[in-house]
Amino acid sequence: MVTIVASHNITPNQPTPNDPLWLSDSDQIGNLRHVSCVYFYKAKHNKHVTERLRNSLSKTLVHYYPVAGRLRLTKSGRMEVNCNAKGVTLLDAQTTNSFADYGDFSPSVSTEELVPKVDYTQPIEDIPLVLIQLTGFHGGEGLAIGIVTSHPLTDATSMMPFVNNWAKVARGEELDPNEIPFLDRAVLKLPQQPSSPSVKLPEWKPVSQAQGMEQRKRSAALFKLSSRQVETLKKKANDKASNEGVRPYSRFEVIAAHIWRCASKARASAENSNQPTLVRFSVDIRSRLNPPLPKNYFGNALAKTVTPKCYEGDIISNPLSYAAQKIREAVYVVTDEYIRSQLSVILGQEQLNSISAFFMGQGHRVNVPYAGNHNILLTSWMGMPVYEADFGWGKPVHYGLATTFEEDRAAILPSSDGDGVAVTIFFQTALVELFKILFYEDLFLSSL
Repeated sequence: MVTIVASHNITPNQPTPNDPLWLSDSDQIGNLRHVSCVYFYKAKHNKHVTERLRNSLSKTLVHYYPVAGRLRLTKSGRMEVNCNAKGVTLLDAQTTNSFADYGDFSPSVSTEELVPKVDYTQPIEDIPLVLIQLTGFHGGEGLAIGIVTSHPLTDATSMMPFVNNWAKVARGEELDPNEIPFLDRAVLKLPQQPSSPSVKLPEWKPVSQAQGMEQRKRSAALFKLSSRQVETLKKKANDKASNEGVRPYSRFEVIAAHIWRCASKARASAENSNQPTLVRFSVDIRSRLNPPLPKNYFGNALAKTVTPKCYEGDIISNPLSYAAQKIREAVYVVTDEYIRSQLSVILGQEQLNSISAFFMGQGHRVNVPYAGNHNILLTSWMGMPVYEADFGWGKPVHYGLATTFEEDRAAILPSSDGDGVAVTIFFQTALVELFKILFYEDLFLSSL
């Protein structure tokens, strides 16, 4: 059980610009609510820790002043950030749980208690864009820093440097000039495109749910892949290269393919069916645009993509390279032309209606394309410096997702020990154990 013992409002410690911040089309689409993450530390929680975090956050917000602002709706129906310096909420909390109670740190009801709860019954214009919870564990054997961030404010690629820079300031260091965020999102105000996209785009419509699919409970599980195991997967996928001179499949491609294959096998064995299957994920567009976005661009810079249509039987019966190639094709289509075409059409009236409903207190109309059925939503943060968030008491012992999801998803993150990756999956509860067996069984057979 977690008890909130104090709440602090942290504002920039110097005057900051108050002009509204224009948000790009990439900021306006997708999840309108807050997304969460949690850092675990082997450090004692006391008043000096809280004071250090408060003071350093106040300094860091001078550079990241939009974070201290609030969302508001413009006359055109778009969102913007009102840079009113109203501040970030920092909660002080204690839990009756010990460090050991969190096991392998898989997302659960217990980890959800470590991140702030956002009250969406209040006006959206009053809700902080970032809320942080500092929780001390029973017996003083550790602490957690849980963070929820408004997704329209930024994506994970930009949020990670914010946390790392905050940690650097907490250690008593100054930010280098090359660490200062680039805040002007007008660089993503792309020229008007023709009414019809110049490239073929995926049809972003939700698929109908298979009968009974939405009632199936999901559970989270965490699996680790060592560097050696990742190399085993790469060797397996690249064993029969289709064309000489073609780049070998990457870590991301083979891990994503392995997850997809295990999920397909688990579902097929339970349902004895051969369903269409897709993997949907977002691609960082910062370096894919021409010209590329400025270094340290702060905001959302993502393009959605999806694998070519195929069937679970295809994924299962073909070698790992088949699924890896499908993943590669989904990445390769995300060119400068694709990005510009997608951004020109994706913010339609339906999404503007969702934004309006969100501000009117009608909730966020979750309308996720390709969620449910036999598809997977995939997130990869494995190249991000998540373990650099050292606030002066050492690096995190774990970084990960805090909340659970009700659709089949997977997230690939760096491993805490620097050896390989950690894969968090959200999968049908009845099939999680089978997924785990398949996940490591394939690796064992590949190593023989």
